[in-house]
Amino acid sequence: MARKLKSDRVLFIATLLLVALSVVMVYSASAPMALDRFGRATRFLTTQAMWAVLGIAMLTLVMRIDYRHYREPVFIWTGLGFVAFALVCVYFRAPVNGARRWFGVGGIGIQPSELAKLVAIFFIAALLERRMHRIDEVTYALLPIGIVVLGLVALILPEPDFGTSMAILMITAVMVFAAGLNWRYLAGLALVGLPAIYIVVMGSAYRRRRTLAFLNPWDDPLGDGFQIIQSLIAIGTGGVWGKGLMNGVQKLFYLPEPHTDFIYSVISEELGLIGATAVVLCFGVVTWRGMRVALRAPDTFGSFLALGLTTMVAVQAFVNISVVLGLMPTKGIPLPFVSAGGSSLLINLVGMGILLNVSQHATHDA
Repeated sequence: MARKLKSDRVLFIATLLLVALSVVMVYSASAPMALDRFGRATRFLTTQAMWAVLGIAMLTLVMRIDYRHYREPVFIWTGLGFVAFALVCVYFRAPVNGARRWFGVGGIGIQPSELAKLVAIFFIAALLERRMHRIDEVTYALLPIGIVVLGLVALILPEPDFGTSMAILMITAVMVFAAGLNWRYLAGLALVGLPAIYIVVMGSAYRRRRTLAFLNPWDDPLGDGFQIIQSLIAIGTGGVWGKGLMNGVQKLFYLPEPHTDFIYSVISEELGLIGATAVVLCFGVVTWRGMRVALRAPDTFGSFLALGLTTMVAVQAFVNISVVLGLMPTKGIPLPFVSAGGSSLLINLVGMGILLNVSQHATHDA
């Protein structure tokens, strides 16, 4: 029988702090726009708070379920089948902002690509547990992972959702590298993948414009470069202490959709360098404690599962903040736990619940 130990309290508190910040900052960032569009300043606050309550409830539920259930083949293949079916279904829905990423259930928008990340981690962790001793054998270990992961990416990329596709590939790379894959394989895959990524990016008009805007946003300050310029203005004018909660200027119809992918800009402007640094520190704590759980997990599956879940959050946070700071081209990756968006918040909290369950069984856990 599994030992009943306490969950990682530090990881739990860091996660709750980010969720609490989300509810406050989503309201601050969205209130003027929500009032203008819908006549109700609290529209996005209400939705985010509901998802936060649901997500925390799911976290507390999932953290009580033994993580070893997720290695069962029936669970994994059912999950993959459901996700594949859902990813196909979104193509029959009306596009939202030019993308088909959501389908509605009872008036609630669900984004199956978020669930795809979680299911992919289950599959890779279970397979690596059985086959990592022959990880360098392409047909035995790498081919099954490649088929499943590239199959999911092939369904997600045309939505279009380049950011989530790259996130799944990065999570996969970290997990197989940790399994002992020779670095030459990853280097070879990178060399082969770079031309493919170039074709995907430059073959799409909007991705090409985003990349060019990243290289020099001032070439088109009122067009493709507008978003990143407004983001940098918000960050620069925040100073050390910020302008104060609700006192930001760039969210007043300068920064498009400030409550979603660019919420870190609003945090930087209103809470300043102190607030922005605190957010980064929270993600640093989540990453540190997650890696700690991975190292202390009682079995190989738990170790890879914890690694994948931690990487899922860390990669998304790194990419989102890098985009906001102008260090990477714009991608549709939200800031985990913080950006407005029910599917992302729910899946990330479920992932933290699973990670907290692994921590309960970890050796010498605090």
